[in-house]
Amino acid sequence: MKAEKKKHLSPEKRKMKQKKKSAEHPKPQMAPEEDEPVLKKHKLNVREEEEEEELSPGEERILERKLKKEWKKTQKRLMREATPGAEKDQPKKPSGSELALDYLTTWSGSPQDWKFQKTRQTWLLLHMYDKDQVPDQYFSILLRYLEGLQGRARDTTVQKAEDLMKEYDQSDMEGDLLEGKRARIRKVLQLLS
Repeated sequence: MKAEKKKHLSPEKRKMKQKKKSAEHPKPQMAPEEDEPVLKKHKLNVREEEEEEELSPGEERILERKLKKEWKKTQKRLMREATPGAEKDQPKKPSGSELALDYLTTWSGSPQDWKFQKTRQTWLLLHMYDKDQVPDQYFSILLRYLEGLQGRARDTTVQKAEDLMKEYDQSDMEGDLLEGKRARIRKVLQLLS
């Protein structure tokens, strides 16, 4: 008779029952050396419980996926704990400015190893007026690079340089930083116009 009652339980009641059982029987903690066997044992126990409750195949798959996901999370956590200094040992990734300046020096120093990269060119075009981002030693190389600029990138660079020059001419600000930017903008306009 009990089996008959379980067949007629609504899905909500089944879930409530499952939650009660999981609260009564907490999931086992897995140690690194026990990995897979514990998961299989746990699955077998869950399957036995499921057979008692007569879960549908869909519910069984969902439950197995949840168990697998929990197992993977546990494994990742255990791996992180086992290697505490692994993240610190990895080399620091170069910044955008370092990558762009390396790109520029490769273009000028060894053109056979150079390969066009739009993201590096875009970064250079956005930051070429800033002395902190593109130091003077690189700006002269950048000017030679800009000579070969073609198409829309060339037109856009000229347009932005003209707009910036108008903006700086109209502003009342004075200073070495502003004068340095103005000088760079003039050089770019002379080169590209």
